[in-house]
Amino acid sequence: MCRIGADDLVEEKAVIQTTHTHRVSAPSWGISLRKLWAFTGPGFLMSIAYLDPGNIESDLQSGAKAGFKLLWVLLGATIIGLLLQRLAARLGVVTGMHLAEVCNRQYRTVPRVILWLMVELAIIGSDMQEVIGCAIAFNLLSSGRIPLWAGVLITIIDTFVFLFLDKYGLRKLEAFFGVLITIMAITFGYEYVTVRPDQGELLKGMFVPYCEGCGPVQLAQAVGIVGAVIMPHNIYLHSALVKSREVDRSNRKEVKEANKYFFIEATIALFVSFLINVFVVAVFAEAFYGRTNEEVHTVCNQSGSPHSSLFPLNNETLEVDIYKGGVVLGCFFGPAALYIWAVGILAAGQSSTMTGTYSGQFVMEGFLNLRWSRFARVLLTRSLAITPTLLVAIFQDVQHLTGMNDFLNVLQSMQLPFALIPILTFTSLPSLMNEFMIILNIGGGLVILLVCAINMYFVVVYVTTFNSVWLYVLATFFSVVYLTFVGYLVGLHAAAFICLVVTAL
Repeated sequence: MCRIGADDLVEEKAVIQTTHTHRVSAPSWGISLRKLWAFTGPGFLMSIAYLDPGNIESDLQSGAKAGFKLLWVLLGATIIGLLLQRLAARLGVVTGMHLAEVCNRQYRTVPRVILWLMVELAIIGSDMQEVIGCAIAFNLLSSGRIPLWAGVLITIIDTFVFLFLDKYGLRKLEAFFGVLITIMAITFGYEYVTVRPDQGELLKGMFVPYCEGCGPVQLAQAVGIVGAVIMPHNIYLHSALVKSREVDRSNRKEVKEANKYFFIEATIALFVSFLINVFVVAVFAEAFYGRTNEEVHTVCNQSGSPHSSLFPLNNETLEVDIYKGGVVLGCFFGPAALYIWAVGILAAGQSSTMTGTYSGQFVMEGFLNLRWSRFARVLLTRSLAITPTLLVAIFQDVQHLTGMNDFLNVLQSMQLPFALIPILTFTSLPSLMNEFMIILNIGGGLVILLVCAINMYFVVVYVTTFNSVWLYVLATFFSVVYLTFVGYLVGLHAAAFICLVVTAL
């Protein structure tokens, strides 16, 4: 292969094999529902990341702050996510390796370790959001009888549930994820039917890329939507999950067919996740956009809710999070709406922890060629996620706990280039992809530039809320280091493209 710079891209190493493979029969023309069913699973596991508690909170805040006006941003982010997931699946199918394994083979030691650390941060952040979501769901379902700290500890049970299901094979786990997605569709769909959003305004907000009368608050929310939807570890995860279907890579037609069916399945899965996200945005856009704290306080008092103190008696615009979202639904639409909301949040939290665990396993094995048992891996990531969340739950209130989601969305958005740049680089290398390579240098470069700009905006908005000079200095230092490393990876991508052009000439 063409060698980049001072051996920044290194020679190939041994391929790491995965378990739970399922043989898929030889290719045929057209679309076979039987074959589509055989390929169904990885895309739906991947789509869970589009429905985690961080995404749900971003959805409800979008509806409450901007009404239906930012639905087109959600649609655009989901489409970009689908294209990235297609690249990830394509890499796994064609090479027989997932993204972390390819990084291990192609990058030198230092950038490889840095990449691994960045992706691990994203996985831990996602796991923390699951812990937060489950703790809040338990608190709402028990009418406050289960304190937040106890809800955090209960999530330890997830470890044993995951290990129990994984013991019976990937197909059983995929079926369990299907049940959780169905629960989310039913619960959030119930809220949608109960509120009855204006369908005309919904379609206008989804397909007209304009935000009339929007200001800095709505702009920050639009940025937050992109950061919440497109998650870095999900790209690594999807490239690994497609390896669960055994494909004869010496057969060009079979590889082409696998790419086709995985793309169809991913499209269906992300369409379902998009609809669920739209349910949440529309509910809060229709019912709570433009409402004041005093108005909500009055309604909660009249309904007999014990949570009316959450909303101060002032005319400021209502601000909601996962916890307050359930409360206001209960105040306006009855206790059933609150409990059904909590069930949906619990399903979102439970599902995201398992995808995070799988991501962590693949990333660690791929980057470091280090194999841990599933139990050890789950125990490590869950401990790292639970410890800070438990401290906040014990010593602070629910507002501080849900406020952590904003920080975690920033954290995960910052890690996106460390999945985006490698996947764009490797899927354009003919030495890896052969005839299945996809060159997206101009479009990919624009996406990378957009993501970095969004991340810097995220950092500026988040850091300025603390009014600390030392924090400003620290953020500036880390931003310079961050952009330097991103620039290094982009340089490798550009060098690989130049090498490709020179080789072709």
